Amino acid sequence: MFVLLYPYELVVGDNKLQFWDGFSCNPHRSVYAAPSDELRMGISDLFDPESIAVIGASATPGKLGNDAMANAKEFDGPVYPVNPKGEGAVYGYEFVDSVDDVDADLALCCVPAPATPGVIEDCAAAGVGAAVIFAGGFAEAGEEGRKRQEAIRQTAEAHDMAVLGPNTAGHIIPHKNIYSSFVPGFDEIERGDVAIVAQSGGIGVTTTFQLEREGYGISGMYGLGNRVNTDFADVIPMLDEDPQTKAIGLHIEGTAEIDAFEDVVAEADTPIVALKSGNRMRDFVKAHTAAPNQSYDRYEEILTGNGGAMADSVTELLDATRVLAKSPAPDGPNVGLVTAQAGPGIMIADYLDERGANFPDLTAETRERLDDLLLGFTYDENPVDTGRPMPEFGEVIDAVARDDNVDIVSVYEIYEHSLGYPIEELEALAEDLDKPIVFTVAGPYDPLEPDRERMEDVGIPTFDAPERGAHATSVLVDQGR
Repeated sequence: MFVLLYPYELVVGDNKLQFWDGFSCNPHRSVYAAPSDELRMGISDLFDPESIAVIGASATPGKLGNDAMANAKEFDGPVYPVNPKGEGAVYGYEFVDSVDDVDADLALCCVPAPATPGVIEDCAAAGVGAAVIFAGGFAEAGEEGRKRQEAIRQTAEAHDMAVLGPNTAGHIIPHKNIYSSFVPGFDEIERGDVAIVAQSGGIGVTTTFQLEREGYGISGMYGLGNRVNTDFADVIPMLDEDPQTKAIGLHIEGTAEIDAFEDVVAEADTPIVALKSGNRMRDFVKAHTAAPNQSYDRYEEILTGNGGAMADSVTELLDATRVLAKSPAPDGPNVGLVTAQAGPGIMIADYLDERGANFPDLTAETRERLDDLLLGFTYDENPVDTGRPMPEFGEVIDAVARDDNVDIVSVYEIYEHSLGYPIEELEALAEDLDKPIVFTVAGPYDPLEPDRERMEDVGIPTFDAPERGAHATSVLVDQGR
């Protein structure tokens, strides 16, 4: 866990107020109740606004209000930079004096903590349905901060306004061109089919950029921050209804609304994976997020008892959500493992065996096909190992994948320039079979990348290390039980 802090200044009259904004997220306990229809309307303004106001917008590069405008300008609807001290325009948008002068559904608050309660009151009076508060200095920052956060909560509840934060990195929804964040580079994130809901903004930022670096986009990232009135139980149902989101990844330190969390997880149809941190150094967690002291076991029970999965690292969280988003649900836990290199294949087999995967005997028909394809020095049981890539490797995969005893196919192959990957056979299998196939790749990036992208396009998730492919396969094994 880390905290990145940036100083910003807001000019009020002749005075300059400096404040710190961070990626750390510090939840404040509130009494959960199911959102009213009016508040749900406010939450919908987080997900689907028609217009955005950036309050505290700045034309000065490096200031939070400028970074937020750099992202918000990608929105397809009206964007209003609000600052009574602003002159001219920023990124082609003319400054306005007050949020009351515009018709905005969503407000991005780029002002310091002491000014925020008043800004939220202004937003409420102007009919704004949702707000994102970036600044820190609220419930995590002593009595004065708790009073500020309570004032925001009361205003938001009185006007059915959904508030993301305070103390958040914001949220992005690339397929809607919504980049409600101050994080530089977020406006370049591509759309994908996995959503991340993170209690820590730092984890939200980390996961988003890792997906981008590895060639995948994101359907949305939501940094919950202090969760003044928008929590996991509010965001998960919205994502469950989103056709772009095929799997949901959660980062959790703790939530006071754990019963409501359990209810929405149980009701969701979209696969959910959770990374629960803060399980040991509880004083550190309390200082970071003031999260309630809750056991890992409770969250594991909620997730696995309702068809979800747990992850132990950011990479596992992303790999699990990706494989669930891409793959059809398996009919059972039986794995057919096909490798072109025995060493990585043994690693994958060990990992899966330790986690209770079944390696069924292949049918006589499959064994006959394999006997015709494989040389005598290869291993033709299950797992099936060809020794090295071979022209018939695609036919070997086809034989194992079409075996009636196999529910999940896991493949490892090092890329060879003269052979490439068996794309045609994999495309035919993806079209013919409603059966998940996981493919672990290895080799130089540029030559193998086009083949890897073609696999992803037909619904075959790819991974770049034996343990990553094995973990992704194990998630499907658990799903198939």
